[in-house]
Formats: sequence, structure tokens, C-alpha cells
Amino acid sequence: LGVFLTCTYTAKEATKKTKKAKLYVPQIDCDVKAGKIINPEFIAKCPPGCQDVKYRVYGTDIYASFSSVCNAAIHSGIIDNTGGKILVQKVAGHSGYHGSFSNGVRSLSLPRWRESFLVSEGKPRKGVTYPSTLEYSSSKSTAVKSGNDHVHVPAGDAVRKENQTTPVLTSTTPMATTTPTPTSTTTDPSTTVPQPTTTPATTRTTAAAAKTRPGLHRVRDMAYRGTSTSASNRNILRHNTGVQRQEPVATFQRAAGSPAHLAMETDSWRPGLSLFDTGFSSKEEINPKPPESISHGNQNCKVDLSFLMDGSWSIGKRRFQLQKRFLGNVAQALGIGSAGPLMGIVQYGDDPSTEFNLNTYANSKDLRNAIEKIQQKGGLSNVGKALSFVNKNFFLDANGNRGGAPNVVVVMVDGWPTDRVEEASRLARESGINIFFVTVEAAAQSEKQNVIEPNFVDKAVCRTSGFYSISVPSWFSLHKVVQPLVKRVCDTDRLACSKTCLNSADIGFVIDGSSSVGTGNFRTVLQFVANISKEFEISDTDTRIGAVQYTYEQRLEFSFDKYSTKQDVLNAIKRISYWSGGTSTGAAISYASEQLFSKSKPNKRKIMILITDGRSYDDVSVPAMAAHQNGVIAYSVGVAWAAPDELEAIATDPDKEHSFFVDEFDNLYRYVNQLIQNICTEFNSQPRN
Repeated sequence: LGVFLTCTYTAKEATKKTKKAKLYVPQIDCDVKAGKIINPEFIAKCPPGCQDVKYRVYGTDIYASFSSVCNAAIHSGIIDNTGGKILVQKVAGHSGYHGSFSNGVRSLSLPRWRESFLVSEGKPRKGVTYPSTLEYSSSKSTAVKSGNDHVHVPAGDAVRKENQTTPVLTSTTPMATTTPTPTSTTTDPSTTVPQPTTTPATTRTTAAAAKTRPGLHRVRDMAYRGTSTSASNRNILRHNTGVQRQEPVATFQRAAGSPAHLAMETDSWRPGLSLFDTGFSSKEEINPKPPESISHGNQNCKVDLSFLMDGSWSIGKRRFQLQKRFLGNVAQALGIGSAGPLMGIVQYGDDPSTEFNLNTYANSKDLRNAIEKIQQKGGLSNVGKALSFVNKNFFLDANGNRGGAPNVVVVMVDGWPTDRVEEASRLARESGINIFFVTVEAAAQSEKQNVIEPNFVDKAVCRTSGFYSISVPSWFSLHKVVQPLVKRVCDTDRLACSKTCLNSADIGFVIDGSSSVGTGNFRTVLQFVANISKEFEISDTDTRIGAVQYTYEQRLEFSFDKYSTKQDVLNAIKRISYWSGGTSTGAAISYASEQLFSKSKPNKRKIMILITDGRSYDDVSVPAMAAHQNGVIAYSVGVAWAAPDELEAIATDPDKEHSFFVDEFDNLYRYVNQLIQNICTEFNSQPRN
């Protein structure tokens, strides 16, 4: 009996030990951004009150990593303003983040960012162990005192709370995407970003089916329009042919050639990483299988062009043939080639599908022959759905998108769309896509009551000046607009939507080199300048960088036209030598206005970022006001003994968006993301007229 009781007791104790341990969920604050948490997947609890505009969110469904985690969860509908548990999964950086208004939160748009995250209900996934304590990244340096000198030693990315250990994420089910394994030792950021897999796409792909919204897909009133014998096609109700194509799997991919470690936040230092070792490499060239012959093309018209071809039933067979002839003539007039324009076609009806991509044909002859073989899809005229499809699926590196060439979409519309285009167009424009509309046989006065979205063209195009829209009275006169359209899409200086917050500025850094800064802190300032600069698309035609250092005197370190590649700019920043002297900030602003911004290009936004650690010996308000009046957008960054009233005088209004202060140099990194975020927010708020 004793042996039996002993065995029973032992079995009960073993059962207790094998019971699943209760998951401890760490709490995070409303202002915590996903990029500051190293764990690739975690469950956390958000407090109440995170639904606030000061906790900014970038994206919809997939969010940029410097978004507030909790406010992103509210935006996605996972929690409300009372807080709650959420599951966060890191994914790779995305080529564009689209803003939207959802669940009381307005998220913002961003052209690209290095790391993203997804938010879902806070329930553990089967087979995965979640950390009970989160790991946070930091770039704060440790000051080591040696005699009278202070040597600043970078502490590295990972700053873990004392006695913290992170369980290993394990999975019992094989997955297409591998989840990185966090450990209790410092990890290279390149290993903490999940690598999504991509699904091979066929030449013709279709957009995922959308839920039908009331009134969105109504059939147009088929009143008789025009005198052509084929006009009777308009009396045919647009119906579905019943042919269903395989839906593509939605995937997220990192741009080709992007180093893995760039998926982490830009302001992080790693042990063993030299101060300016950014890891940038040349973008891999896209080498699709060549067609029968390759042409260099019209080098005065380097654009990546997608035509949205109307395949709806209302257009009829004869008009569809006229549309194909028009597209063939445009291809011929453009001069398709590897160093000139590239052209692909998406046909839309009920759903859009890619006929061929940018890299499918490399000369006008092959392209024209392919256009002749396109078969009509039929269905409604769902232009909005087609624009969403192009925005998400067409301009990808794998499809031949070249990066340096403007993205252009030309939408062919017979009459008017059968869905709404405004929101889809806005998202496409914010991704840098230039939208043109060619409307044929527009609604007559008696038909306008049938149009779902009045003035849909003005709501869709990049500018409402008329440059982006062409109205043609009949399909039989479409040939007359071939040359006008080609001239417009090739006028790259006027393609306003190609300009994003990351590629359309002249940024001048005005750097305090006074004695109070010191050699070690001056290198920290240069790291701050480099971290900001490397987030921009730098070239002769994109963003340009210049720098001025000042004490009592001023020195032009390099001008806007000195360096035209990102690596050259970063190397130039590295070579700036510490000057030492007094602090004449007002004179430095005047000098930067004359030596940098007076030579800025007319189509560039002039941005000045001034960094100082003390009060100026001269007046700053008058030089700053003069710079503002000359169109310079000024940001001031103060450290330690910088005077708040001077920082506000230097900064463009509103001060709170353009002026920053940190108590020590090692905290400058905190404002890298904030500065870029504010620059992009200001850019996206510009009017379209």
C-alpha cells in the first residue's frame, strides 16, 4: 500500500509539472514602435488610451516598423481604445505603405521602409513559445572615463533587461516562411527578419476577388451613344463569362539587392560595425530572358509604363480591336527598349489580369505582335479594382520595374467606370505612380445620372490641370491622340507623382563644430547625419545632399552637386573633420542659404537640418526668416545647452513639427525616424491642383 501511495503521489507531481505553464504577457506603452522591439514575434498587452494622433501609424494591414504597435492594432480592428492583448509578427520591408482611416485611426502613407509588422488577435500560435520579457534595441553609448577624457563606446543594438532570458520560438508544423529564433545573446538584425516566400506567377495573373459593395458594381445604363453600327454592343448587359483564373497568393518581398540587415531600424549600431559601414550594395540588375531581339529604345523617354486596357462587354469587339491598334501605335511611337521606355499591359473587366509585364518584350515589334493576340475578357469596367491590382502587383522588380524610371499607368476607359476609383488612385499616387486617363465616348448629359463617381478623372489623376487626362469623342478618332499621349508620358520633368518624400529634395545639413561639442560627440553627430541621409534615394535627379560646418566661421563641406550616389555621400560625411571654435549659428544659416540653397534645383524641396549644442553668439531669427521666405523648410535639432527660443526661431512653423531637443548627443538617434516621418508627412499634405 505504501508503494502504491508513493507512486500515486509521484504521478500527480509529474502531472502538475507537465501542465502547460500560463503565458505571462508583457505590457507595452502606447508609444512603443515595433522597430524598437528585437523579438521577431511576440504577444503583448496594450494599455487603454492608445487611440491618439500623437501615436502615428504608417500603412494598412501591413505597417511600417516605426508605427505605434498599439495604435496600429486599433487601426486594424484587433483591439479598441480600452487596450488588450495582441500578436505581433515582423515581416520584411515593403515597397509602399498605404494610409487609410479605419476604426477611428488615420494611418499615413509612406513610399517604403525597411521593416514591417502584422498585428493579429493575441492568441498563441500552435507550437510557438512566446517571450515573457521583450528585448528592446538602443544605440545609446556608454561613457568610459579615462583621466579627464571621455571615450564613448557603442553599446550595440540589444539592451536587455537584467536577468532576462527569451524562450526560443519553435514550431511543430513546417511553414513556408521560417520564423527566426531569438536567443539570449545579441543577434545580428539580419537574422531577425522573417523571409517571406513568393509564389511563382504565370504570365497572366488575376487580382484577388473583392467583396461586392452595394452600388459599386452596378451595370451601366446602356443608352444608345454614337452613330457607329457597333454601338448596339452597349445594349448588352455586362455579364461574367464564367471563366475563373487561379488567384495569386498575396506575398510581400524585399526589393532585389537590398541587404538583409537593412530591414532593421536605421538608427541602430552593431558591435563590430564601423561608424559608416552601411552595408549598401548596388541594386541587382534584372535580366529577364531576352526576346528574339533587344532594342536600346528611345533613351529620351525612360519610363516604366502600364496600360490598363478596357476589356468590358460595353466596348464591343470592333472597339476592342481599335483599342489594340491604338496600343500598338503607342508602342511603336514610344520606341520600346532596355534603355528607353518599357511597357506592359493589364486588361480589366470584372477582375484585372496581367497580359504581359515590363520585361516580357524589349522592342516595339514584338510588343505590337503580342498586343494583336490579346483576347477580350468581358465583364464590367472595374477601374478602381484594376488600379489597386497594378499598385500592389505590377511595378515589382521581378516584373521588370527598374527603380530609377518613373512609374506610369495609362487607364483606357470606355464611357465611365462601374466602381469607385478615388481611393485606389490615391494609394497608387502615394506609391509614386503617375496616373493618366484616356476616356473615350464619355457620358452624355442624359447619362450622367448613371455615373457612380462624378468627376472620377479629377479624383484619380496626379494633377487636375488637364495634363494627365485626354478625352476622345469616339473610338474611331483615337489614333489622333497617339502623339500627344506619348509626348506627355515621356515628359519626365512633369510626372509629379514620381516625386516622393524620399527622392525630391535638396537636403542641407548645417553642423555645429564649436569647441563645446568635442571630437567624440562630433562623430556621433556625423553618424546621425549619415543615418538620415541613407534613407533617401540619392542621385543627380533624386534627392541631393549638401553639408556646411560652422564655428565663428563657416565651411562648405560639400555642395548638392558634388556627389550623386548614396555611398559617395556617406563616404563624404565620414571624411568631415572636426573644426572647433565659437558658435555663430545666424551667420551659418545665411552662409547655407547662399552657398547651398541658392543653387538648389527649381523642382526640389529645400530642406535644412541644423544641429547645434549651444546658444549662438549672433542673432538667428533674421537669417532664419530670410531662409523661410526663400522656400527653405528648416528643422532644428538642439543638444544639451542649445537655447529652446533659438531652436524655435530657426524652425519652420509649426515649431513642434520642426524643432527637436535631446539632453545628450548619444540620444540623437531617437530623432532619425521622427525627422524622416515629419518630412514625409509634410510632403504628402501638399495640394494636387
